[in-house]
Parts: sequence; C-alpha cells; structure tokens
Amino acid sequence: MPLWYGGQEPRTLVGLTNLITRNPPVLPKLNRRRAMFVLTKIDEILAWEKQKDTERDTWFVELGRYLCEVRAGQYWRMENVKSFDEFLARRFPESRRKAYYLMSIHEHLPPQARKELKEVGWTKGVELAKLARRDRQHFDCAIWLHKAREMPTEQFKHEVEKELTGVDSEPTEIIYFKFYKSQTPVIEQAIDTAAMMLGTDKSRGYCLEMICADFLAGANLGSGNSQVLLQSILRFFKFLPAEERKMFADSVMEKHRESRSTETA
Repeated sequence: MPLWYGGQEPRTLVGLTNLITRNPPVLPKLNRRRAMFVLTKIDEILAWEKQKDTERDTWFVELGRYLCEVRAGQYWRMENVKSFDEFLARRFPESRRKAYYLMSIHEHLPPQARKELKEVGWTKGVELAKLARRDRQHFDCAIWLHKAREMPTEQFKHEVEKELTGVDSEPTEIIYFKFYKSQTPVIEQAIDTAAMMLGTDKSRGYCLEMICADFLAGANLGSGNSQVLLQSILRFFKFLPAEERKMFADSVMEKHRESRSTETA
C-alpha cells in the first residue's frame, strides 16, 4: 500500500501530469502500398456517399412534382381513400410534413427555378420556396439560384434565414432526440401551435425554445429563481411585433412608476 494512502498524495503524479516521455514509441514502418489502397478506398466511399446524396435530392424533387399532380388530378381516388391527406398518411406514416415541403417547392417557385431543381436539390429547393413565397413576383430567381448552386447546404440555409429575418443568426447546434411513436403527435401539435402563434416563418427550433421558455416561466414563478424567469420573458419579448413591444415596454414603465410611488409613500 502506498505511503500516501489515506493522507496527502505526492506533489508529482508520474504518468498523469507529465506529457514528456523519455522513451517515445517507435514509428511503424510505412507500408506505402497498403496506405495507398486504404486512402483510395476512403475517397471512393466518400465520393459514393456524395453521389447517393445527389441522387436522393434528384428523386425527392421528382417526388414533389408527382405529389402535386396526384392532388391536382385526384389520383388518390384510385386507392379508395377519402382524401389526399389520407393518401399522404399511407405513404408517409411518420409525418406528412416532408411531403408538403416537397410540394411547396413546385407550388411557389417560378418555372425557371423549377427547371434547375434537380441540380440544386430538394433541401435547397425548400429554402428557395420560402423566399419565393415571401417575394412572389419580385423574387430574384437568378441570384438565389446562383447562390444555391455555389454554396454548401448549411451555408445557403443560413443565408436564406438571414434574408428572411433581417439579422445574422447566432451559431447553431444540431441536437438529436429519440421519441416513442406515441409521443410524436403531441410534440408535433405543440410545435405547430407555437409556429402559428409566433409566425410560420420561424424555425422549429425557435418554436421549441418558446415552448421551453413558457414552461420555465411557469415553473419558476414560485421558486425564487428570478434570473431564469427574466431570461424567459426576454426571449418572449424578442419575438413580439414592434407595436406590441412598445405596449409591453409602456406597461412595464407604468408598473415601475406605480411601484416607486408606493415606496415613497
């Protein structure tokens, strides 16, 4: 048993804090033939993945066009369903949102943009549709198609969000959750309801944040944690229209004056 067991440990912890070794490991002999084979395989797999992503985007663009045709021609009657929504529910049992995204591309983009959708892909097409829906006949198709072709997907989505909101958004982080299928309808309904309240141009991330902020505001009313409550209120204030922000600020100032008058009295 070490002498320092149960007492003060030594000041120098050998092997834990010392990053310099007296006997560095011997470098393995470089097998150039094997190295070239492995590196080539890595490049082939990455190229295959990129090609598959491109093919998937192309097929989804076609899917959106066909779905629009099914709805317009009421082809869904061939399957003895009562509505187009029921047809989508069979084809997209997890969520019909993706189907409506794909259809929105063809519904809102001008013909010139639709011709080049296969090149830019459906993900960027959804972003283009957001701009086209807002700008209508003033949509600058040529400039945004050029950006869609030249920019990586995430950078392009960031550019569209900046154009729609007028602000350069803060850095983002992708967070994954695993839900039971029985939980999904409740979560989807909550996010959709928040989207209607905040405006449909807000991302699902903002909607989820507002749901959480609302919960925190209620949970901390009686807990004494005023800082969390304050942060929640400030986040809500950010999404109010300009006129309602002024009403809120005037109301706060009025309450403040009443509080000051009570204290002085």
